[in-house]
Amino acid sequence: MKAVVMAGGEGSRLRPLTLHHPKPMIPLVNRVVTAHIATLLRRNQFTDVVAALQYRAEDMQNYFGDGHGLGVNLHYSIEPRPLGTAGAVKYAQQQHPVLGQEVFLVMSGDALTDFNLKQVVEFHKRVGALATLTLTRVSNPLEYGVITLDGEGRIQEFIEKPSWGQVISDTVNTGIYVLSPELLDEIKPDTPVDFSRDVFPKLLDRGAPLYGYVAEGYWTDVGTFDEYHKASADILNGKVNVGPIGQVYRAGIYVEEDVQIADDAELYPPIFVGRGARIRSGAVIHGPTVIRPNTVVDNRAHIDRSILWQNVYIGQAAELRGAIIGTRSSVGARSVIFEGAVLADQVTVGEGAVIHPNVKVWPQKRVEAGATLRSSLIWGSQARRTLFGRYGVTGLVNVDLTPEFATRLGAAFGASLPKNQVVIINRDPHRSPRMIKRAMISGLPSAGVDVLDIKTAPIPVARYFTRARRAGGGIHVRLSPYDPRTVDIRFFSSDGLNLSKTTERAIENTFFREDYRRVYLDEIGRIEEMDGAAEKTYSDDFIKTLDAAAIANRRFQVVIDYANGPASGVLPSLLNRLNVDVVALNERLDETKISLEQQEFQRALDRLAAITAAVGAQLGVRIDVGGERIWLVDQKGTKVSGGMAAAVLTELTLRDEAMRGGTLALPLSMPNLFERIAEKYNIHLLRVKNDHQALMEAAKEPDARLALSGAGDFIFPAFQPAIDGMMALVKLLELLAVHQTTLLETVRGMPSFYLAQRRVYCAWEHKGTVLRVLNEQNHERVISNADGVKLKLNPTDWVLIAPDPDGPFFHIHAEGSTREVANTNADRYARIVEGLRT
Repeated sequence: MKAVVMAGGEGSRLRPLTLHHPKPMIPLVNRVVTAHIATLLRRNQFTDVVAALQYRAEDMQNYFGDGHGLGVNLHYSIEPRPLGTAGAVKYAQQQHPVLGQEVFLVMSGDALTDFNLKQVVEFHKRVGALATLTLTRVSNPLEYGVITLDGEGRIQEFIEKPSWGQVISDTVNTGIYVLSPELLDEIKPDTPVDFSRDVFPKLLDRGAPLYGYVAEGYWTDVGTFDEYHKASADILNGKVNVGPIGQVYRAGIYVEEDVQIADDAELYPPIFVGRGARIRSGAVIHGPTVIRPNTVVDNRAHIDRSILWQNVYIGQAAELRGAIIGTRSSVGARSVIFEGAVLADQVTVGEGAVIHPNVKVWPQKRVEAGATLRSSLIWGSQARRTLFGRYGVTGLVNVDLTPEFATRLGAAFGASLPKNQVVIINRDPHRSPRMIKRAMISGLPSAGVDVLDIKTAPIPVARYFTRARRAGGGIHVRLSPYDPRTVDIRFFSSDGLNLSKTTERAIENTFFREDYRRVYLDEIGRIEEMDGAAEKTYSDDFIKTLDAAAIANRRFQVVIDYANGPASGVLPSLLNRLNVDVVALNERLDETKISLEQQEFQRALDRLAAITAAVGAQLGVRIDVGGERIWLVDQKGTKVSGGMAAAVLTELTLRDEAMRGGTLALPLSMPNLFERIAEKYNIHLLRVKNDHQALMEAAKEPDARLALSGAGDFIFPAFQPAIDGMMALVKLLELLAVHQTTLLETVRGMPSFYLAQRRVYCAWEHKGTVLRVLNEQNHERVISNADGVKLKLNPTDWVLIAPDPDGPFFHIHAEGSTREVANTNADRYARIVEGLRT
């Protein structure tokens, strides 16, 4: 049988190891990755193998030759440029026409597996498939293509690299395909084409016989440092069948020939020691550890869970913990290398040096004796696996988010934009965001982009000014309102909205690859500061979108709690122009009150309610520090829930006939009341995932009238398709004036609804399983999979089980006909998730 091994990738996530080695040539215990694959192919009777190469193709050709040493006939197909997975196979067929004559296998060159590939081929032939995708189940499906099958194994749907809200199964594509030769006719030659993104979706839409085979056995993608460590450990622990890896020195310790181990060396399995290696007196080695050929571990060195490539020297009393050391590198005596550090080839570490966790050192660099290396040499840090979360890039200040980190992040963002673009940057009043903002400002010009610093401004103002100025993008740095130790870095696109997932991934790739754009000196960007311009632009256009006369004639009196945030620098002048009498609370900027504990926040709301009732104001409102979210109290001092506030603004907005016939966007977690409102006013209801970006994307549509979250977030697209608490407040005043009503009267006129929420812990590796089982067990009741699983319990009740995108949790949202029923439904499904997570 014949097979194609896709071995052309650059292995960018494994840099700096792959700077001198293509990823398929990375060693895994006793062999390089491709040798493990060739052994598996030979064991499954694949004798003719074509390696599709592109990056550093000559390395593999020189190493393997014609494949005689592997027991296969090895041929090569070298792409002139990257052609994608399908394009590479098509190109290989053009070079080796024999591939188009019978069923053949396609396999990724960076996978470790012991699947029975013959069974996959037999299944393919038995069902008459055009293509059979080999599948497996994984704990975290986010980085893979998720597949769903019918009862006969035919593919129903697949989603390439989904978010948690899109995960409907933990069954994923392994990149191992059995293909009938007719499929090659579907691939346009000499054109970049991908199987999972291009070929398979097109065939699925056409109804072609695409099948999935869920294979038993071991599989992992050796594409990141974590996966590389795991794959090595799994080989040592016998979790994957790769054949003998050496002679048994003693239980769990495997050695090749010409190994010398001192009698008093302490070895704790599992450990592999390669040919010609030396372990000197007093050395202590804890597994899982790999020591490749001709490596020397000197006296009293201590190695724990590390991978040492060939010809490495570890000096006396040196310590390695969870590190990777490249070929011909030297670690001096008494040096310490911490968890996750990676040294590429020919790196020299001087005596007594300390290399901190997750630091990467590029090839042929030298760390001076006694030096402490806290960031990567030369290129920067690759300590984080992902950057972006729900609130942008978030971390503990001066721990996760250091000035050095922020500078590199600024450079990565700048590199994602064309040169000479402008980035609008601002912050909240706290000193921590000030430090991080200034560090980011220093990184952006290095990529050839200009920086316009608008100082301290509310987030809606920054978004609006970014859009109005037609800037390339924007950045807002804030102290988290939920944790005073944490800083959030929010990034905006040119339209003032959050970045798309594609753009976020591109920035992450640049950051982790440390492949920043460094422009020449006369292209370095400029840094300018501008006070007041953003606020003026925002305020002038703000007034134009309102019925200012109606508001002014009503002569509102309101109590506003500014939460000591920068909205106090924008909103008072607007309200003064609208003839609104304001009793202001917490108007002075105060960095010590930006982030509040939950109890402090509730006390602030209680004070707002009491003062509103005491002064006889029509309503009270608290605006969050960023200026995005609002909390309401009525004239009697009664706090209005976020869901009721959303219903009130929806009802008042849609009373205007001009607002009907469009779209109202809101999360799946909002009550059924909104369906009744939408039907009453003939407006289309769009349910989206509980995510700010999803709301803002929906608000960009031409027919969008209003978008809201139920947590105090409102978007009025006529002004800007972004969350804006200041506009929400003034728009509420306008609607109350136009319709001659009050907040209290409108709330009293709304039907009651009952929601309940729970949060359930669930380890990351179990999330996919929980969602799959919930879908399988309740498939007839599934309303939506847009944000986890939403189930219809009866005509009035529902429950939403939504995975948290940033933490190991599920959020349970339930609606019931009474408060007790809602709580019962939420408790029930919380227990179900708890049962499924184990």
